Amino acid sequence: MLSDLQVKEFRATGHLTVPDVLTPDQVSTALDDIHHWGDEFLENLADDQKRWYLEPGGQGTALRKLDNPAFHRQTFQQLAKSDNVVAMVEQLIGPGVSVFFSQIFCKPPEIGGPKPIHQDNFYFGPDDLNATLTVWIALDTATVQNGCLFYGDSSNLGPIHPHIAPKGEPFNLQLSPERHHEYAMTPAPVQSGGISFHHGNTWHQSSANTSDHARRAVAFHYLQKDARLVQPALDYDASVLLPVT
Repeated sequence: MLSDLQVKEFRATGHLTVPDVLTPDQVSTALDDIHHWGDEFLENLADDQKRWYLEPGGQGTALRKLDNPAFHRQTFQQLAKSDNVVAMVEQLIGPGVSVFFSQIFCKPPEIGGPKPIHQDNFYFGPDDLNATLTVWIALDTATVQNGCLFYGDSSNLGPIHPHIAPKGEPFNLQLSPERHHEYAMTPAPVQSGGISFHHGNTWHQSSANTSDHARRAVAFHYLQKDARLVQPALDYDASVLLPVT
């Protein structure tokens, strides 16, 4: 469970790092599953999906991400439903939650690209801005060198802003560069097995992986039971919803 001080920190800054949530065995099992699933996924990846899932500098073999592991893979279903994770989620957004979307981010060594500043609630379009929560679990230790998250402290207290996408990258929605000066983006490194929670309005980004170590992570996006996604910027498949409590 989170302490009152941790909950207060989350409310004030829009993010919270909690170490040592997963055991080393849980991390190892998750990484093994990513390896096997990734190989299967690459074998069946259609040409028109490559821009969504592959790193541009990886010569067609380096995965950028995998979608909906909480629905497709038992290993990640178990993590998303684990008692300690769910207890913390419900402290932050209230009782009764589901995972409506989840992602594995691979960020491979030396070629893992950056993710520009964005707000998850622009992607999700919920009717209650406080009803979504991203639970970002570090499977590899995330550092400044390999692409940890950076946050705009207290940006959760502001509005959702319009986003833009580069030509040919409709999935890469991001805040306009003209706004970037509004918050200082501070790094939030996380040790393997730790969690970085963030509010749906919180500005966040990750830099490129310039190290020789992977930065693999899984993100579970939770939704409080009384909320709905009413104006999402991308399509989310309601059939992959994973009720948790």
